Amino acid sequence: MSETEKEDVVSAGAGKDGGEAAADIGAVVTAGVRTLKPSILGIKRNVFFLGIVSLLNDIASEIIYPLAPIFLKTVLGPAYTVLIGLIEGIAEGTASLMKLLSGWYSDRIRRNKAFVFVGYTFSVLFRPLIGLALAWWHVLFVRVADRVGKGVRTAPRDALIALSITDDERGKSFGFHRAMDHLGAVLGGLLAFALVWMFALRDSPEKLWIVFLFAFVPGLASLYFVVWKIKERTAERRPSQPVIEDVRPEAEASAKSPALDGRLKLFLLIFALFTLGNSSDMFLLLRLGEIEDFWWKVPLVWAVFHVVKSAFSTPAGMISDKVGRKAVIVAGWIIYSGVYFGFAFTSTTNAMWILFMIYGVYYALTEGVAKAMVADLAPGDRLGTAFGWYHATVGLMLIPASIIFGALWYGFRSYANPYAYPFCLGAVLALAAAVLLIIFVPGGREPSVKGDGVLVLAPVEVKEVPSIPPIEDADDADSGPVHDVGPPEEEV
Repeated sequence: MSETEKEDVVSAGAGKDGGEAAADIGAVVTAGVRTLKPSILGIKRNVFFLGIVSLLNDIASEIIYPLAPIFLKTVLGPAYTVLIGLIEGIAEGTASLMKLLSGWYSDRIRRNKAFVFVGYTFSVLFRPLIGLALAWWHVLFVRVADRVGKGVRTAPRDALIALSITDDERGKSFGFHRAMDHLGAVLGGLLAFALVWMFALRDSPEKLWIVFLFAFVPGLASLYFVVWKIKERTAERRPSQPVIEDVRPEAEASAKSPALDGRLKLFLLIFALFTLGNSSDMFLLLRLGEIEDFWWKVPLVWAVFHVVKSAFSTPAGMISDKVGRKAVIVAGWIIYSGVYFGFAFTSTTNAMWILFMIYGVYYALTEGVAKAMVADLAPGDRLGTAFGWYHATVGLMLIPASIIFGALWYGFRSYANPYAYPFCLGAVLALAAAVLLIIFVPGGREPSVKGDGVLVLAPVEVKEVPSIPPIEDADDADSGPVHDVGPPEEEV
């Protein structure tokens, strides 16, 4: 352990009894030991500042996002639903590829912070330029550039969160991060509404580019926290630290294999089915915007929607820590199905307000909890890869999901209720995914690292374990594997 790390340990445990100090000092992970700095408001420092970054970035994003579908309708022409589906599909597909590659490469070089910085920088610089678009391919370029930024940063950022916390904090930490995301979206939506009112754009949606330029300000502010407040965390093994060696022969083969846990693969397959019916939220905003004289109020609905998401995200994560991830995710998917059926068959403004608030509950129950479940099922030294596959699954399935949704909307445009067909498809697929998750994926949280910092090997059936000869002489201690799991006294 370096001198800096020792100082972090002493700082973390100063003035506390043994139990409290141990909780703040750190945790042993599958590929090494990480030293955790003191918490801020009960949240680990890295998680807290990554939350601030997400808050600012989402303010920038949500100044634009709830108004973008209305603006694009003026740019893309009559086939706007098909083009929006195509653009969003290509953009999210590109992002998914970047998420997979960045997750894999960040694991390979054992660095996460650089990817987080580059990703946020891309989005901050390109996102507001959508207001300058004059043709569909302009929109495609800006959206792809923005999504490349998201793709580069997302898996390394989630891995950085997972590596900055103990195992029993996962639900709370990912929930907090999503809550800060949603809080930023609330503030961004309110700011978008205020800017539309201030510049008197209610009857001039083609001039929304004026509002979009304001997104540069909070976006650039977020980069300060990435550079100066976020600390690198990796799963790299430090030779000076004691390690736990799994002496089973199959463990060595597993360590050499890039394959992920079979339960994780199954979860991702079922999640892919759900995502096939979960197209871009731009279609929901379009649905709102087509209500007469309501488009300029869409940012307010979006803000209330995010209030609900923000309020329920952290409690949902904490509940999943106690009752299991699967039950919470299944509840969220059932709620999603009901909401989509509602969007299919109602057109009143009051009903839309209620449906969007319930939709926020679905998001709160699933976003952070799904990531926590991925962290539960993934090997500790392949978190970036696992999150890369998770985000890649979501992104890749958004390509057909958005294209199919837009095509169905456009194809049935001459019907009395053209919205029913795409929304009902999403509702049915969500129910099917919930049933499959109940049947095929084991429930409950199955951590590999306990909160007290002791590594617990996943349960396996072992018929015989080779005996380990005792170390006869202290001088031989460096010549063989270390089997003592206790930390050296001078580093406690």
